[in-house]
Amino acid sequence: MAFRKFRQLVMVEQTLFALPFAYLGVLFAGGGSVLTWVWVTVAFAAARIAGMSFNRVIDADIDAKNPRTSGRLIPKGEVKRLNVWLLAIASSLVLIGASYMLNMLCFYLSFAAVILLFVYSYWKRFSSSSHFCLGMVEATAPIGGYLAVTGQFSLSSVILGFVIMMWITGLDIVYAMQDVDFDKKERLHSLPVFLGRKRALTVSTACYVLAMCALVWAGLLKANITFPYWIALAGVGMIFVYQQKLARSDHFTIVTKKIFRANLYVAAMLFLGTATSFIF
Repeated sequence: MAFRKFRQLVMVEQTLFALPFAYLGVLFAGGGSVLTWVWVTVAFAAARIAGMSFNRVIDADIDAKNPRTSGRLIPKGEVKRLNVWLLAIASSLVLIGASYMLNMLCFYLSFAAVILLFVYSYWKRFSSSSHFCLGMVEATAPIGGYLAVTGQFSLSSVILGFVIMMWITGLDIVYAMQDVDFDKKERLHSLPVFLGRKRALTVSTACYVLAMCALVWAGLLKANITFPYWIALAGVGMIFVYQQKLARSDHFTIVTKKIFRANLYVAAMLFLGTATSFIF
């Protein structure tokens, strides 16, 4: 598979922007060694590639019917399904191997993570709670980063996981609004389909508010958190307000890219604010 196609298939740029999810957990756990950072990076990248690969191959037939996604590589016939399956399996094995190099708790939990990555792609066929399932998938990043350093759960690790879960859930509800008509036709489940756009956006807003509250709680739990963290939190809050405002636009299809472009800054902002906080 050519790198251009690989990059398009697994959205390499999004993987890089999402890495701070895992790094946030490492920082809250105390930092860890250089090797810890290396293996956390490998594990996260492998998990991301596995998740994207599973999703693309499992949803290929649905994507082919949806005008928004029919241009993806598998529906267009530019990539063979078998190759994507092999990539998903290989990435899952790399995730498990990297987790083993961290500690035994991470190793044991990596099998559950692989199952969750696989199951998520089928969730929307059966339940409108698929947004929360995706949130759970993404929540494994900061929790995993924390466990990589400490080898044990703590309140901080759970709160960080809850932050990411609520944030991604709220964002995915907005994302699903693009496909309401298609999902109804294909009998696929989402909160915008189940509740309607207006009430689904209310749930999305509530998720964002809960994420912000949890970020405040996480900061208060750490004695060495200082002003850069709180500045970053203020920035994240403004991005959340901006996204929710755009989501309520009468021209939603036009502003969609702006919503997700703004989202790319959230993880980096949180990571830099936290990292800088430990310096000053």
